[in-house]
This record gives sequence, C-alpha cells and structure tokens, in this order.
Amino acid sequence: MSRAGFLFLIFIFAFCLSAPGQEHGGYSYVLRGEVYADLEPIYAGFVDEEYPLSASAASRRALEEAALFYSAMIYGWSFRYEIGEKARQIDEHMELVPVAEIPFGDPGLTATDTEVKEMRLRLWTDYNLSDAQQRRIQVWRSGTIRNAQGIGYAPAVFMENPGWLAPKKTALEDAARAALRSMLRGSERNRPKEAAGFISLASFPRYYIESGRWAVSARFRVQVSEIIPYAVY
Repeated sequence: MSRAGFLFLIFIFAFCLSAPGQEHGGYSYVLRGEVYADLEPIYAGFVDEEYPLSASAASRRALEEAALFYSAMIYGWSFRYEIGEKARQIDEHMELVPVAEIPFGDPGLTATDTEVKEMRLRLWTDYNLSDAQQRRIQVWRSGTIRNAQGIGYAPAVFMENPGWLAPKKTALEDAARAALRSMLRGSERNRPKEAAGFISLASFPRYYIESGRWAVSARFRVQVSEIIPYAVY
C-alpha cells in the first residue's frame, strides 16, 4: 500500500471513532494528548503478536492507549500503600484500583491529527469532558492536591500474554507507586507505615525501553485521605 493510501485509511478510521454521541452531552472543556503506535512493533527483542500492524490496528492501539491515559487523568485510582521497611522486615505492598475507565469508542474521545514517520504512527487526541468530568478535573487541580512524579517499569512482554497494552499499564501503575513512595518519604516528618487516598495522572506519560523492559516517566496528582504512622503498631 502507498504512503498516501495508508494515511487515508488512518484518517477514515479516526473519523469513524470521533463522531460524538448524543448521550455525552454538550462539551465545554477539552483535554489533549499525543500517543504513538509502532507499525512494526519489536520491544526489547520481542516481536509483537501482531506484526506488522495494519492502519486500522495501529489507530485502534493509539486510541486505546489514549483512553487509558484519559481515564487515569479524569478518574484516577484509589490506593492503599504500605511503604515497607527493611529494618522492620515489613514488605512494600500497593493496592491500586481504577475509580472508573473510559472505554475504547467513547464519544468524548476524538483523533485530531495523524502523522506516519519512520514506521511510527503519531496521533493527537482530544477528550471532550462532560460536566461531571469537568468537576472531577477541577477537584484534581484544587489546592489540597499534592504533586508527585515517578518512573515505573514492567517487562516488555508477559509470559501469559495478556495483551499488548498490559505491560505499559503495569509500568504506569509502578510509576504511581514510585511517585507515592517518594512523595510520602519526602513530605512526612516521620515516614508513615501506610497511606490511603486517590491518585491521578497529571498529563500523558513518556514511555521508553530501558535494559530490556518498558520504562515510563509520569507526573501525578495525589489526595491523601489517611496516614498511619509506625507508632500505631
């Protein structure tokens, strides 16, 4: 297929997914982010289960990844985090649960610009927020929210093959753990044993391959609702 034909298919696919539905309501606030999809996906020496990707498959992957990021930005996760302490032989433990998720094909998610360069699809996306979602974003940007950042890791592929997005999702959750650990150790006078609350993604993260595994650098917003010090135990 020619390059022009390939780009035409991408635009057609994106247009079909971007038509807003009536149930989403009026739009007055938009989030924007950029995602990539490799057309010949090989990560850390592992060839993807789909190789090479068709135009529609690459576009779908990019929009699925964007939906993951917008979900994390708007709704975020609830967390309960036991920081761990080697001296006390207490293991680190993290429970991270999505509050809600934006599905692929959500009428608020649209593709706005595309580019193919060096066998990589670059896709700019918009997410048009409903009134309820706008209120969530306003809460995440209020004065009581803390900022945190971290780098997370995950294997390039999983042996049980849960899908192409699973390693990137796992790396993002690990980045949230690292951000919480750094924030709590730096902000609390005495390092707490456990903390609970909510955490959201502040902006689209940056992925890369490091030492044969996925790595992601991400910024987060955190609402701590409970801190349990070691003195309690």
